[in-house]
This record gives sequence, structure tokens and C-alpha cells, in this order.
Amino acid sequence: MSQNENMLQSAFQRYLDTVEGICETRDWSAFADMFTEDATYSEHVYGDFDGREEIRPWIVKTMTSFPGSEMIGFPPAWFVFDPPTNRVICDVRNIMRDPGDGSVHEASNITILTFDDDGNLIREEDIYNPQKFADMTREWCRVADQHGTLSEVGKRMLAALGG
Repeated sequence: MSQNENMLQSAFQRYLDTVEGICETRDWSAFADMFTEDATYSEHVYGDFDGREEIRPWIVKTMTSFPGSEMIGFPPAWFVFDPPTNRVICDVRNIMRDPGDGSVHEASNITILTFDDDGNLIREEDIYNPQKFADMTREWCRVADQHGTLSEVGKRMLAALGG
């Protein structure tokens, strides 16, 4: 295994461990702390964010507002290391909390993480189909509503999604 691949494995594991910890604490500000000061985050629906301090308010708002606030885990389904580019490409599962019946609701996105030669996160890009997320959210809301676990914000979202 090359030195570059070792660096990527360590950097990716640090990323996964940090995200797992954030899922427990719900401190989404800590997510921004993983990035270098001049990092970029490319989100295909929300746009591009330049620098850690531009990433921070966006990620905090997104993940503390519905439906992001209902997501409990982001484990990768698979990942690939690309040492020549210092990238990790992965399929991230966005898992919603149990809506009340034990069912699992999730949608995935392809994430491309780019690290510098020291293993610092300098870029993240998320690629996904917004319609699949909307469909998954609608179905989750329906189930949560049937089980009395849907918030008022969720009820408004369900109505907006054609519940």
C-alpha cells in the first residue's frame, strides 16, 4: 500500500468518525471544522460554499432544519480511494430516524472528498437526485404521521410534497 493510500485511509476514517460523533451530539458546527479555512463545498442543489466559515452556517442550518434534523446517520455503502488525486469517492446513505414502525428510510448521494497531501479536507462535492430525496422524505413523513411521530414542520413538508 502506498503512502498516499495510507494517508487517504486515515483521513477518510477521521472523517467518518467525526460525522458519527456529530450524529450523536448534533453539533453540526463541528462538521465545518473538518475543512481547511479555504476549502470548498459543492452542493448541487444549494450551490458552492467557499471557505470553512461559509460552509459552517449552511451545514448547521441544513442539518438542524427539517428534514435534515430527522437524519440520524450517514454511513458509506461503499467507497473507493483514488491516491493520484487524493480523493475518496463514496456512496453515502442518508438515514432517517425510525418513523415509529421500525422501517428504514434513506436516500443516498455520491460524495467526492478531496484531501491535501497532509490529509486535510479541502473539498467536498455531493451529487444526488433531489427527486429521490423528496420521494423518500414524503414516504417517511407519511409513515411518521400514521404513527404520531411527525412534527408540525414535517406535516407542512408532507403537504408541500403532495402527502
